[in-house]
Amino acid sequence: MTQDPVSSPKSSPILLAILHEAKDGETRVAMTPDVVKQWVEKGVNVVVETGAGAMASCTDESYKEAGATIAKTAKEATSKANILVALQMPSAEVLDLLPEGALVISFVWGLAHPERITEFTKRGLQALSMDAIPRTSRAQTMDALSSMSNIAGYKSVLIAASTLDRYLPMMMTAAGTVPPAKALIVGAGVAGLQAIATAKRLGAVVEAYDIRPVVKEQVQSLGAKFVEIPLEEEDTESTGGYAKELSDRNKEIQRETLAKHVAKSDIVITTALIPGRPAPKLIFEDMVEAMGEGAVIVDLAAEQGGNCVYTKANETVVEHGVKIVGPVNLPATLGYHASQLYAKNIHALLQLVIQEGAIHLDYSDDIIEAALITAVKPTESSAESSTASPAADTEKTSKTS
Repeated sequence: MTQDPVSSPKSSPILLAILHEAKDGETRVAMTPDVVKQWVEKGVNVVVETGAGAMASCTDESYKEAGATIAKTAKEATSKANILVALQMPSAEVLDLLPEGALVISFVWGLAHPERITEFTKRGLQALSMDAIPRTSRAQTMDALSSMSNIAGYKSVLIAASTLDRYLPMMMTAAGTVPPAKALIVGAGVAGLQAIATAKRLGAVVEAYDIRPVVKEQVQSLGAKFVEIPLEEEDTESTGGYAKELSDRNKEIQRETLAKHVAKSDIVITTALIPGRPAPKLIFEDMVEAMGEGAVIVDLAAEQGGNCVYTKANETVVEHGVKIVGPVNLPATLGYHASQLYAKNIHALLQLVIQEGAIHLDYSDDIIEAALITAVKPTESSAESSTASPAADTEKTSKTS
């Protein structure tokens, strides 16, 4: 029998490792005990580094009850692992602990950081990037970007509300009536739509803008007013559902119209991103200067350079009396639910990856093809043996996602 080019030998049970996320401020864990239990019941051995889920309210004891083994160190958890699941791109030190041919599943952001691909290829590791999962109906259950963006959109409004020095809803009191705050959401993707819904629940008057006219009905269905800007280009959406970068002429048209709406807003939340490129600048000096004293901008693109020219990642700055907040890794501020959602995304992807007790990466599958960052293919001689290790005599291949 000929072994599949990228399958692990069926005689060796799969060992899946989950580590403590080392990045400062990270509270999430890649798999929760309920998801671990499902894979243990399917015969997968799961090993969890001690304390990996502590910040997400997932105790070592809960993992033990799910059937996982608790390892004292990352080295102990990964030295024989076939699969490592993570949130953040694993460090070079962690990658060095993995056996050659192991599969890493995490956010990689290969387009923005091509050097990370080299980290996998030089070690002979395979990698699937969660940020490269295609936005198709079939892949919805694996779409971690949407899961995490939903949280970011929700939390952005809470940050804006706590930073703003006024009410969001209209308040009728004995001392008089206070008008509702005006909020402008720039970008109506997953994060933007959740921001709209949350701001409406809190009683704000909400407007939203997106260069993709197709989202107008979604914005209006949430009770917000859609800001229409007559651009000269009709094709403003990529095949993946993302907004395309505008021409210089259309950027100027957009800037002129957007400035009027920014000026009258108490809150502006920006969410615009272009995959693999720095965030587009949408809020400029003159717009901030025209806003009222005490207004707030929450820039969800802060980690990619920001949509506002004044944004500083992980800082709050004040310019012209306006507070500009640049939050980073907002999903980690809701570690419990963020971990639950991400674990379900991982679970759905693993159902494609693990077939009949073996690791199987089907290159013809559109989801695997899109998310695959690096692959390890055995040579012809090693592929002829059904018992050969997939890490033996490997030819390493890579691609940018």
